[in-house]
Amino acid sequence: MKSRNYLFIIFSLLVIVHPVIGQESYPHPETNPSSPLMLQGPGIPEETHDLDFENLPVIASTHSIVNDVRYAWGRKVNQHNYLVHYKGLYWAMWSDGVGNPRDGVGAEKHRGVVPGHDLPGQLVSFATSKDGIHWSEPRSLAGDPKTGHGWIARGFWVRDGKLLALVTQYGGRGYRGKGLQLHAFELTSKRKMKWEHLGMVMDDAMNNFSPKKLPTGEWMMTRRDSMANVHIIIGGVKSFDQWENFPLIGYKGKELAAEEPYWLILPDNNLVAFFRDNNRSGYLYRAFSTDNGKTWSNPVKTNFPDARSKFSGLRLKDGRYILVSNSNPEKRDPMTIAVSEDGLVFNKIGYLVGGRHIDYPHVIEHNGEILVAFAGAKQTMEVLKFPVSALDKL
Repeated sequence: MKSRNYLFIIFSLLVIVHPVIGQESYPHPETNPSSPLMLQGPGIPEETHDLDFENLPVIASTHSIVNDVRYAWGRKVNQHNYLVHYKGLYWAMWSDGVGNPRDGVGAEKHRGVVPGHDLPGQLVSFATSKDGIHWSEPRSLAGDPKTGHGWIARGFWVRDGKLLALVTQYGGRGYRGKGLQLHAFELTSKRKMKWEHLGMVMDDAMNNFSPKKLPTGEWMMTRRDSMANVHIIIGGVKSFDQWENFPLIGYKGKELAAEEPYWLILPDNNLVAFFRDNNRSGYLYRAFSTDNGKTWSNPVKTNFPDARSKFSGLRLKDGRYILVSNSNPEKRDPMTIAVSEDGLVFNKIGYLVGGRHIDYPHVIEHNGEILVAFAGAKQTMEVLKFPVSALDKL
C-alpha cells in the first residue's frame, strides 16, 4: 500500500509540473529546442492572447516613486530602470533626459503619454535607499555627455567586490548609428556617492542587462551594435574591457526583429535566451545554448504573449524562475509576473501594476523580497516591493 501511495504522489507532482503537456511538445535545450511552448497552466487559455489581463490574480506590493518628471509636461524623460543591492543599500539608476512633447497632446494629458525620448543631452541619474521604498534625492552618475551625444543607463555590475555602473554613449537620436560605445563608471566613495569613469567596455556596443556569471566562471552579456544586430560577449574576467564576441542574430531581413534580449541559466546549466520581436508578432521568441553561449539554436516564436516591450527575469534563490513583462500584446499595460519551476514553461501569471502606460522593468531579489523597477509613461522611475512568498498565492 505504501508503494502505491508513493507512486500516486510522484504522478501527482508530474501532473503539476507538466500539466497536460506531451513529452513531444515540451521544450528542452538539447532534445526539443524548437518547441513553441512557454506558457501553460491552470486558467491559462490555449490561445494565450485571450488571457484576461485586467483580471489576473493580483500580487499585493508596496509602491514607491523614486523620481517624477511629469511636471515638465513631456519635456523631460525618465526610463531604462535598474536596481542592485550593494553594501547595505539599494541602488537605482535610470536615463534622465530631455523629452519631446507629442503634437496635439495638452500639458495635463501628457502626464500619461510617452514623450519623444533618447535625444542628445540625456543624463544618467542614481538614488539610494535603505529599504527600497524611501529613496534619496537623485544625483548625476556619469556627468554630461559629449556635445551632440547622450547617455543610456545600462545596469549595475558587481565585479571583484566593486560596484560598476554600465552606461552607453550614443550619438544623435537613439542608439543606432555612429558614436555607440559602452562605458563603465566605478563607485569610488560610498560616503561621498562619487563615481569615476573607469573606461570604455566595448566600442559599437550597447548591452541590455549587466553581465552574469556562466558556469565556467566567465561573465556573459548580450550586445547590440549600431545596426541593432544581436551578439553575445563573453569574458570580463582579466579586465572589465576584455571580451570575445559571438554574433547571434541579424536585425534586418529576418522573421524575428530581435530587440532587448535576456538570458538565464537553466537547472542543467544550459542557457535560455528570450527576445522581444519588433516585427509585431505579439509573442516572445526563445533560443537555447548548450555550450555556454558560444552558439545558439534558431530563435523560435513561443506562445508567451508580449507587447513588444522590454522584460526582465530572474532565478530565485528557491530555484523558481520569474519573468516580469508587458504580456498584454495590445499595449504596455498591465505589467505582469510569470512563474516557472524549470525556466522552460511558465505555469502561473499574475498582475503587478496597471491602468496606465508602464514599461521597462528590472527585477531583483534580496532578503526574501522581490523588487521591480519600472517607468510610468517614461516620466517616472518607480519601484514595487513584495515578499517572494506572495508568488505562492497565484
